[in-house]
Amino acid sequence: MPTPPLIGISARSEASTASSSFYGVAQTYVRAVCRAGGLAVLLPPTCSAPQEAEVLLSRLDGLILSGGGDVAAEWYGAAPSDLLELVDAERDRAELTLARLALRCGKPLLAICRGIQVLNVALGGTLYADIPTQLASALPHRPAPGAPPESSAHVVRLEPGSRLAAILGATEVTTNSFHHQAVQKVGEGLVVTARAVDGVIEGLECPQHPFCVGVQWHPEIEGSPQDDMSGLFRALMAASR
Repeated sequence: MPTPPLIGISARSEASTASSSFYGVAQTYVRAVCRAGGLAVLLPPTCSAPQEAEVLLSRLDGLILSGGGDVAAEWYGAAPSDLLELVDAERDRAELTLARLALRCGKPLLAICRGIQVLNVALGGTLYADIPTQLASALPHRPAPGAPPESSAHVVRLEPGSRLAAILGATEVTTNSFHHQAVQKVGEGLVVTARAVDGVIEGLECPQHPFCVGVQWHPEIEGSPQDDMSGLFRALMAASR
């Protein structure tokens, strides 16, 4: 029996009490990796030095940059904004370092929601800090307060011939949506592989990399109205073996 690939999942920091905090990820990421045949390892955002991150990455077969809070504006040369939420400088530094090293060494990489934004910024791209205030014609990309999660689900059109379209076997899918930042200027070496019907970028990939795919939605969350996204995790495992 082949050895399951070891997949690192970037973790976030959260306070559990006034005197304690923890690092963690949603269980849905871990379950998605396990269902696809991999073993999941949580990566706390403590390795921002390139030498440390390089040691960590060398022991992994693949990497998932997970969702979470906003990327700080300073990383892409924008002015600070009061609209940013849950900014974590420690996590930004660690994930940008991991992303750049994974790109440099060809480590398989799946970037999810916040992760696609980290990937883009790591390659010199920029972000819309807040879709509702910067893109007046955009669809709702996250549920309104008190609204059910499916209220912001929408159609995403995939670029024919892209790796993403081949993985999902479609050029149009329905996805969940939980973000208010989005890719603006695309980073060097990346190509757009998916857009929402309002034009917001929903997918990126790096054609020169063995496996580098970013999506703006959460493929690890299963169920209606989202189409089946398990192929993304199976593709990551195949690339990581």
